[in-house]
Amino acid sequence: MNRRKYIKTIALGTLLPSFSASAFPFGTISQEKLLEDIQFKSNWHNWPDMKWVGPEYWGNRLQDWRLKDGMAVCNISAGNRNLQLLTVQKTDSITPLEVSVDITLLNKSIANTDEGCLGMQLGCSGPFDDYRSAAVFGKGFDIGLNPNGKLQVSGQLFDTGLNKIPETFRLEVHLEPYNDKYRLKVVVLEPITNTLIHTQEDIYVDGKNLVGNFALLADIKTDKSHASQPLAGYSNWNITADNLISNKDQLYGPICFAQYTLHDKKLKLTAQLAPIEEIEGNSVQLQFKEQGVWKTTTNTQLEHIGRAVNFVVENWNANSDIAYRILVEIPLKNEIHQYTYEGTIAQEPLNKESVSAAVFSCNFHYGFPDNDVHENVAKLNPDIILFLGDQFYEGTGGFGAERNGDLDDLCLDYLRKWMMFGWSYRELFRHKPCAIIPDDHDVYHGNVWGESGKKADTSEGHGMLAQDSGGYKMPAEWVNMVQFTQTSHLPDPFDPSPVKQNIGVYYTHWNYGGISLAILEDRKFKSAPKHVLPPEAQVRNGWIQNKDFDIKQYRDLDATLLGQRQHDFIDHWTQDWNNGAEIKVVLSQTNFATVATLPKTALNDDVVPSLPIPKKGEYVLGDVPTVDMDSNGWPANKRDKAVEAIRKCYAFHIAGDQHLGSFIQYGTDEHGDSGYAFAGPALNNIWPRRFWPKVNSDSHTYDDPAYVGNHVDGFGNKLSVHAVGNPFDTGIEPAIIHNRATGYGLVTFNKKDRTITTACWPRYADPSSGTIEQFPGWPITIKQEDNYGKKAVAWLPTIKVANVSKPVISVFDNNNQLVYSIRMAANTFAPKVFDKEKYTIVIQDVENNRKKTLKNIRAKTVNNRILEINLD
Repeated sequence: MNRRKYIKTIALGTLLPSFSASAFPFGTISQEKLLEDIQFKSNWHNWPDMKWVGPEYWGNRLQDWRLKDGMAVCNISAGNRNLQLLTVQKTDSITPLEVSVDITLLNKSIANTDEGCLGMQLGCSGPFDDYRSAAVFGKGFDIGLNPNGKLQVSGQLFDTGLNKIPETFRLEVHLEPYNDKYRLKVVVLEPITNTLIHTQEDIYVDGKNLVGNFALLADIKTDKSHASQPLAGYSNWNITADNLISNKDQLYGPICFAQYTLHDKKLKLTAQLAPIEEIEGNSVQLQFKEQGVWKTTTNTQLEHIGRAVNFVVENWNANSDIAYRILVEIPLKNEIHQYTYEGTIAQEPLNKESVSAAVFSCNFHYGFPDNDVHENVAKLNPDIILFLGDQFYEGTGGFGAERNGDLDDLCLDYLRKWMMFGWSYRELFRHKPCAIIPDDHDVYHGNVWGESGKKADTSEGHGMLAQDSGGYKMPAEWVNMVQFTQTSHLPDPFDPSPVKQNIGVYYTHWNYGGISLAILEDRKFKSAPKHVLPPEAQVRNGWIQNKDFDIKQYRDLDATLLGQRQHDFIDHWTQDWNNGAEIKVVLSQTNFATVATLPKTALNDDVVPSLPIPKKGEYVLGDVPTVDMDSNGWPANKRDKAVEAIRKCYAFHIAGDQHLGSFIQYGTDEHGDSGYAFAGPALNNIWPRRFWPKVNSDSHTYDDPAYVGNHVDGFGNKLSVHAVGNPFDTGIEPAIIHNRATGYGLVTFNKKDRTITTACWPRYADPSSGTIEQFPGWPITIKQEDNYGKKAVAWLPTIKVANVSKPVISVFDNNNQLVYSIRMAANTFAPKVFDKEKYTIVIQDVENNRKKTLKNIRAKTVNNRILEINLD
């Protein structure tokens, strides 16, 4: 007889309004409706086998926990593995509590001489008062059996009469109020027959020690030869109590988050899922709400090794905000579960006078889950979200990075870190378009010189020697997986041809709201310094170890920075003003200069994390410019080529990577002859770089810093520094976050006035409190035309266009090479040029495909001539 299946729908990730900016604390709860009498029971016996344990749980690590034969199995025999329950937390209320679980030992090689504990954890808490912090970093009250069969209760050991862990046992924990404490009773049973193995009573526990998450514990330190074996399976996990926090909104997965872009009427959205691909019949649907009804546009299955699904919708013509949702159907044994994740495709701000972009990069886990970032950025209400690299680091979430072994385990190792990123920041881009580009740490590199996708030499490991060899250390399929999860929602690549090892590319043009953004790949084509510089330079991890070697004498090296393919793209992009583009912006992983200094004795920046943090207003002496070839300041000649290319459309530059907020103007032949660049500060800074050049600092103050002015970096590149957000002692805790110049940027493009205003906010600042809270020197406003700072030698006649609104004007020299191209802000424009020669001027009505070409126009030192143009 067939049993009827029914559908159960669960909405994911919708925070309750009163908790939109912070998660539920474990202590006193004012929202009494959240406190419930709980009868939690695990449901693993109804799920099929898969490499995930379900949406109620967070596994440390992801690849170490999976469902098999109705059990949650710890698939490795190692220390500090645990499975955290997300939807139920204990408060400080002293009420009766019972927790039980059945445990099956799978690794029969565990010896009674090994160390560890199999059982459960109560009261798991992390660095922050948040269930996610506890889920990833939580430490708790351990209860379980040691390999020698002893009962462990926190730090106490009790003899059970056993000499090893039983192959199967049930662990029951009973907690009864006793004055302001708990009286604890632990029972160990044979689970099938309920035969008593051991009872331990009258253990007294402070109730504060039990506040927080519930977790299962698989913590065994055994011989390495046994470590790869599955350790234990857990089933029938039960929790019964009064007054616990119960919140289904704290599920995470199977839909974790989604990000999208809209470009030239094409919507691209990527949904990040959990590992449900092994569930037969899984369905992933993209839906839009039309007249109050959800309608499916695409229905597919999860197949990608990155557990992500990319949706493409052509001919997007919405003239208002449109609600979207991702719906996932999972057929279980007796029911079909439906999970939904909702967001908004925002109306493109074509008619807004100003369009703003929030800028983020360099995110370690110091502040996880980073509630303050969303709370503060929400007050600024940006139109665009930009994550410009290092969305996480190899050590994010603990455990380091897995670099060898099964490819899918490597993917799951990455996915856990990527899921943490989404857990922190998905509310920033749930309702806004978002560009995300991976940097070196996203592909498990300290530095990466991609050399067109070659395979790095890892014969001696994955360290600095491998990086210096050039190319990618991780498998090509894995690199493609990373790029798919982070960039498949970007507009289509300019030239999708893969590089070596069939590694894909994503450099592209994103036109949104009148802002034309060129998204570059800084690292993929770049030469490895060790292959280019002479041996006497003694290159190590991109740093010169020979103090007598002068890199400035090697400015004209035959080396690659962006590569010819990306320069072809830039040359095309500078003249592409379609779809209402008014202001040009370059997005990249790092900037075209090295805005950092180090103590004179340092041969590399390994010392950075240990450098003392100065007091506010102190000027640090004894530093010199760094020679870090990981930056786009090297190779210097190709840096100049890139800077000269992007200034041809008056492009502003936004970058990440540097861990140090800075606002500079590039120079090639002379200071200030090129465009401006903003490198945003780090979100969570593990490498707090600084800029303390040798200047007259006698009159230096925090608000009037002495380092502002013209400088030359370690490679000889000219830069004019307007603002830097150096680390200083804020006196705000946690110091590891707030003393390291962490924060984010907001760049606002005014299309009417053609101005660009950059704000740089410390993480601790409340943006609603006023500009005084920003790093010193910000906010900064420039004009669009300031991004080609080269001084005019001569002028062409003023162009006056009679019948076109905001035409595009392009100037070509007598070799037919583009001098610059810009969309006029009004109907008149006086073109500056840099030689007293003849030029060609092209005026275009891009929207109506009309143009007029004026040839052999002579430039003059003073030119009062006006040319009236009619494009009819």
